[in-house]
Amino acid sequence: MSKFCFITKKKSLFGNKRSYSMNKSKRKFLPNLHNHRFWLPSKKKFIKLKLTCKAIRIINKIGIEKILIDNNIIKEI
Repeated sequence: MSKFCFITKKKSLFGNKRSYSMNKSKRKFLPNLHNHRFWLPSKKKFIKLKLTCKAIRIINKIGIEKILIDNNIIKEI
């Protein structure tokens, strides 16, 4: 699985690592991803998603079923 969030669509960014002498070398900025299980009461089962912490907070506020329908991950519940 690649390193991106299903909800917020955040993915890896590239930039430079700078030393004190201002030498530059390439580096990768990774998103804060977590594997998380959510219970779907309508389907009576768990689903596993790879999400950022921001997406987990959005799901706690709005609800998993509404988020999944809005992002076309699940068509109908």
